[in-house]
Amino acid sequence: MRRLAWVILLAACSPEEKGGGSVGGAEAGAEPRAWNTVEWTVTRGGGGLTGRVSDPLPRALELAWTYEAVAGVTAEAVIGGGRVFVGDVTGMFHAIDLADGGKLWEFETGDSIEAAACLAGGLVIFGSNDGWLRALEQDSGKLVWQVEGEDKFTSGANPVEVGGEDCLLVNGYDGIARCLRLADGSVVWEYPTSNYINGSPAVVDGKWTVFGGCDAMLHWVGIGDGELEASVETEAYITSTVATLGDRVFSGNYANQVVAATAAEEAPLWVYTDRDFPFFSAPAVGEEAVFIGSRDKALHAIGRDSGEGLWKFPTGGRVESSPLVFDDAVVFGSSDGRLYALDPADGSEILAVDLGEELVAAPAFAGGTIVIGGGDGSVFALAEAHSENPAEQSQTKP
Repeated sequence: MRRLAWVILLAACSPEEKGGGSVGGAEAGAEPRAWNTVEWTVTRGGGGLTGRVSDPLPRALELAWTYEAVAGVTAEAVIGGGRVFVGDVTGMFHAIDLADGGKLWEFETGDSIEAAACLAGGLVIFGSNDGWLRALEQDSGKLVWQVEGEDKFTSGANPVEVGGEDCLLVNGYDGIARCLRLADGSVVWEYPTSNYINGSPAVVDGKWTVFGGCDAMLHWVGIGDGELEASVETEAYITSTVATLGDRVFSGNYANQVVAATAAEEAPLWVYTDRDFPFFSAPAVGEEAVFIGSRDKALHAIGRDSGEGLWKFPTGGRVESSPLVFDDAVVFGSSDGRLYALDPADGSEILAVDLGEELVAAPAFAGGTIVIGGGDGSVFALAEAHSENPAEQSQTKP
């Protein structure tokens, strides 16, 4: 049985210097608050895939439960109906009770699951590296339909409506962007590219799906007809999911760049570069900055409009975990085993939780609980504490 080091490392500033209260900016022991984000049913929060959470960081986080998967968890979890859904690297897909971390059901696939799932219409839809996209009943795990691609599925699906029908957008490593009917997985349209697609499809203005690929291109494709509307070339492979806000699309690439682009311009609006390390994290978009992790072991904050570097926060390992932006914090995992929360204004550390496992998965959030998978097979749930004594939150447990 693995031993878990549980340590919360508070920032150097005292609570008074931060404006009073405990972690998350509220008094420990206060009444539970009402949350705006009560489910996390699509990767990166769905829609434009901004990674935005319309809530403050939960105060005085504590470990609520730990679920032991079969093996490492690199996929982002989704949360809905009181359940957590996530796959592991052996190909086992797990349904977990959000309240206590109990196992509800499992479904075995033929290869690793890197893709986040999607919850829609009572179904949980997810791709596997065995080349199948599957839809299961959320309640039972019973297979409803499956679609075979020409290669693996590493991206999460994004629900849309097309012609009055409930549909799904999903990208494949076979280089094909697909629009499928939610009811049975049948094809509405397919858009082929010239190389692999790893990232999930974003929805922009309700009329385009936007994504990048290993062809180094950003593609704007019409949701209604699957026709290319616009494209912007970058200098290297785009290996992860994009983020959007309004008409702008933000993406990291393998040339150590983060770019901002729109469908109206043939070239990027701006290009941010730093050290010679690629960006495998998906970006998150805040009020003034874009946040993205790098293999240089740091989280980068970039001016949303200017493309200028604002600050970097170094960690002890690669940052491939895609960040979430709360009202008052940026939250992400690192390969050093810690879940970090930073002040988005200046990158100062609010807290760091040592979970004792490499954290490559993106965190998910719903109803006051942060869920993240670990490289040794744990799924961690961290929730808001209500202890009268904030000091009880800083401790080491066996």
